[in-house]
Amino acid sequence: MDPILAQTTIKVIENPQYYVGWGTLSLVNAGLAQSKNRSGLGWWIASLFLGPIVTFILVVFCDKLPEPRRGVTTG
Repeated sequence: MDPILAQTTIKVIENPQYYVGWGTLSLVNAGLAQSKNRSGLGWWIASLFLGPIVTFILVVFCDKLPEPRRGVTTG
């Protein structure tokens, strides 16, 4: 292999435990977001890319949203 090419090749993480941990964290973040009445799917997708940063944002900056009012009748 060319030594210059070997130096510029991006090293791929070959440890499958890394991917399992990252995927588990994304699912935990989705559940945490849903418990705060936020979109679990949106936060899950964000977690796939940003992982622990999203966890920090959810815990520190996101308060629980009020429950949506359904089927309220007056009268």
